[in-house]
This record gives sequence, structure tokens and C-alpha cells, in this order.
Amino acid sequence: MLQVENYGSFVHIQSETSVRKLASSHPYDDTEAEVAEAGQQSKVSKPVSLLSGGEQVVAALVEELSARLAPAGIEVTEARITHLAYAPEIASAMLRRQQAQAIIAARKKIVEGAVDMVKDALDRLQSKGIPVDEERRAALVSNLLVVLVSDKDAAPIVNAGSVSLSKDR
Repeated sequence: MLQVENYGSFVHIQSETSVRKLASSHPYDDTEAEVAEAGQQSKVSKPVSLLSGGEQVVAALVEELSARLAPAGIEVTEARITHLAYAPEIASAMLRRQQAQAIIAARKKIVEGAVDMVKDALDRLQSKGIPVDEERRAALVSNLLVVLVSDKDAAPIVNAGSVSLSKDR
């Protein structure tokens, strides 16, 4: 038999311990879950993340809390995670990673659009009967992609033809 004088304090300590255990056994978000999955050699199911785990995370928390509080005669009927706070250095690293992911996603979208625009330009040249040999086609593709994907404004270079100097001068 377990005697508990201060139920509120006991529940608070056991709840915090349960949340800490849950947080240490589940990745915060799906990106961490993918990294954890990539590091494993065997084919196992993707770990449930705290951010998107939903009912699975809640069920695990209720199970952990029930096991910790049952000896005191306390029955857990429901539990929810309302707030997760990380140390400033961890939160800062997580924010930088989220920003990097947003930049990568945006760049992928830009490249996807640029490739579509280049394909459209080449198709339109062909449909108008404008011949483009392979060398010029490659240069056109390269130049258009650089201009469309670059995050800086293009600085045009005008090719005025080749200049040859003779020895007579």
C-alpha cells in the first residue's frame, strides 16, 4: 500500500516525469522521425512524433500516467499535452531547421516552375518553326534556368559578334 499525503504534488511530479519519458522516447516532429528512421538499418515502422502523433501519443501518456499513479489509487481517465517547451538552444536549433526546410521547399518550387517555363519556351520555339541546335538549346536552357532560379536580378550581356584584329593596324 502506498500512502500519499499531498496528492496534488504527487500527481504533478508523476505527470512531469511521464511527459519527460514520453518526450524522450518520441521525436518532436516528422522530420526528426525521418532522420531516426534513416539511421536504422532494418525496415521498421516510422516512429510516432509528438507533433503529429495525436491519439497515439495521448494513449501512451495515459498508459504511462496510469502506471505511475495507480499505486496511489489514482485513476487516469484522460491526459493531454497542451504545451511543450524546450531549452532556448534547442528551440533555436529547431527554428533554424524549420526555416531551412521552408527555404528548401521554396527553392524546389522555384526550380520546378523554372523547368516548366524553360520547357514551355523550347516547345514554343519549336512550334513557331525556329530551329535551335543542341549546343544553343543547352546554352538557352542553362541561361534561362540561371535567370529564373537566381535570387538576384539578371545582368544582361549583349553579344555583338566577334571582333577580329588584323596585323595591318
